[in-house]
Amino acid sequence: MDADSARIAEGMQELRQRSKATLHDRMHRVRAAFGLAVQAGLAAALAWIVSHQFLGNPQPVFAPISAVGTLAASVGQRLRRTVELIAGVAVGVFLGDLLIYLLGAGAWQLGLVVTAAIVVTVFAGASVAIVIQAAATAVLIVTLTPSTQNLEIPRFVDAFVGGGIALLVTAILLPLNPLRVINRAARPALDLLSAQLDVCAEALRTRDRGAAQQALFRLRENKEELNALSEAIEGAKETITISPARWHRRSELTHYAEAAEPIDRAMRNSGTLIRRSVTMIEDEEPIPEPMPDAVAHLAESVRLLRHEFAAGEEPQQARERCLRAVSEAGRAYGAGVGFSGSVVVAQVRTTASDLMVASGVDQDEANRLVRQAFGDHDKPSAGPAEANPAPKPPTAPPLG
Repeated sequence: MDADSARIAEGMQELRQRSKATLHDRMHRVRAAFGLAVQAGLAAALAWIVSHQFLGNPQPVFAPISAVGTLAASVGQRLRRTVELIAGVAVGVFLGDLLIYLLGAGAWQLGLVVTAAIVVTVFAGASVAIVIQAAATAVLIVTLTPSTQNLEIPRFVDAFVGGGIALLVTAILLPLNPLRVINRAARPALDLLSAQLDVCAEALRTRDRGAAQQALFRLRENKEELNALSEAIEGAKETITISPARWHRRSELTHYAEAAEPIDRAMRNSGTLIRRSVTMIEDEEPIPEPMPDAVAHLAESVRLLRHEFAAGEEPQQARERCLRAVSEAGRAYGAGVGFSGSVVVAQVRTTASDLMVASGVDQDEANRLVRQAFGDHDKPSAGPAEANPAPKPPTAPPLG
């Protein structure tokens, strides 16, 4: 095979791998959103049936729209979303009717109504959702009033019906499993963290600055993963609050909710760890053999944490691997490191402490276990001073 054919084959292989990864990511997103999609479909159908069949609304357009908006537009804040929906409708109806009565209907009146709705709601300190709903309702009132009589009352009723049906579906008819939702949302964040720590460990072994730099760039792009996790936790809290069928999972959910903040801290501290690893490679500082092992153990502890969370098990293996990472960091520090190396060692300790807290260990106890696993390397030596002492590595920064 000639050189051109080899390069083409390599490029095609990369494209195939990228396509597989993209398809995997898309399927994961579909699985994560499937429950919400079914909830929204059921709520829209029920809202239309109730408004049309039982309340006699011949064109129940707003009821299913309200139901879907309540479910999809603000996951984790559906009670608040329903209140905002109704408040926005009230403001829009009031301003639309008032200005139509005073000025009539037309293009410039429509513009004035929308402007007034936004100004009034912003002045009142309303949320963005209320502002949008008030403006949209004002538009509907002004544009449909000439052809549809008595639109205001059905609009109010539909807002109540749609929001109420959405909450009924969420709480009683089709409540999602909150722990499954959180597991799916936590997976991308934890996978991202473990993967980049793995890359950093290998980069330290091979002194590959470019690989470490790429790991740093990728880890910094974690807002989407962390936002998905935070939103899932808020949604799960709401489900636990309003759904009797899920009340028995409150203690488990509390554990997950408390893990979100230390996972976020572990992300940020790992970013510092990788950034200082890049500097350590650039400055050609010594990299003792246990140091890459410490970072690799951190990566494995994140994977174990995700697995044990998903299985509903006590994360003992994740905790043990965290302490092993700290122990290896202590060995690396004892072997001698430069300034950036000491920071990497400190960040291994801090990240391990964060992961221990995420696993359910109290912060003080996590810090104690980390100090114990690190050993005596961070304590000052007690022997008599030498006449010409050899330079010692800088003391590791205190545990954060």
